[in-house]
Amino acid sequence: MLNGRNRTTAALAALALTGTLALSVSTPAQAEPDIDTVRDRVEKLLHQAEQASERYNDAKLELTELSRELDSLKADQSRQGDALDGVRSDVRDSIIQRYQTGGLGPTGELLSSDSEAFLDELSTLSTITGLQDGLLSDYDNELEAYSIRESQTAKRRNDIADLKSELAAEKKSADSKLAKAESLLSRLEEEERAQILSRDGGVRAPAASSIPASGRAAVAIKYALAQVGDSYVYGAAGPNAWDCSGLMMVAWGQAGVGLPHSSRAQAGSGARVSKSDLKPGDLVFYYSPISHVGMYIGNGMIVHAANPGAGVKVSSVDEMPYSGAVRPG
Repeated sequence: MLNGRNRTTAALAALALTGTLALSVSTPAQAEPDIDTVRDRVEKLLHQAEQASERYNDAKLELTELSRELDSLKADQSRQGDALDGVRSDVRDSIIQRYQTGGLGPTGELLSSDSEAFLDELSTLSTITGLQDGLLSDYDNELEAYSIRESQTAKRRNDIADLKSELAAEKKSADSKLAKAESLLSRLEEEERAQILSRDGGVRAPAASSIPASGRAAVAIKYALAQVGDSYVYGAAGPNAWDCSGLMMVAWGQAGVGLPHSSRAQAGSGARVSKSDLKPGDLVFYYSPISHVGMYIGNGMIVHAANPGAGVKVSSVDEMPYSGAVRPG
């Protein structure tokens, strides 16, 4: 038989055990997430993946520009090197001529030294009588200009190396986010997967001929609508798979308007228009910072490459957080 103290101890132990069991049963980690929780998580991961992919597109544009600058700097450096060699030759010829006529005196021994070292030392001498100051001045100027080009070229090479590392990091981030989303989706039945990935399931695409647009806008709209049903792939720009900015770039390209492959950069590729003044063909941007773009087709609708599950589809202009719009061309 238990005395009072023992009974109290046993009761506390039972209570503790009961609490432990209750916590074990109700632990969220052991419960299957409901469909809304999974939907929210997948939406967030897909958006993060798209953000990383668009940053990757931005970095590729910057890399192209840096490579172009590097080529230009290398050409400048080569031309500057030729100019430096020419001035160096002029200076040396002048010194040799004066040496041969006895005009240099004891400094003539410098001529037997290495040409580069000779000129470096020569440029600091102020006692050489009759030396053409203009030639030395030209040499100093060309040497300084060459040094500047050399430094700029080296900096661009370093910038490109850094940017390539950034590209790799953004690609890895996009792939990681997408893999996490797919891992979540793999636990669901096929019908639930489709429901989550398609968001609102899209809207039936109208015929391009029914949209009140003309000229280049009509060409871009017709091309974009023809891609409805194609796959979404990060970084893709056709012919059978697209990301959001890739679709807009190629659609407007069909109309002769060049756009960069980046939603952020495309936001600066036309005249800004208010939401109330949207016309078919306008590019509509989403999120802050901008990481998604679609094409307005009228009646409050856009055509866009939505996500890896939905692909290219027609949606409401208000499906995502609206950021702004521009009119290309």
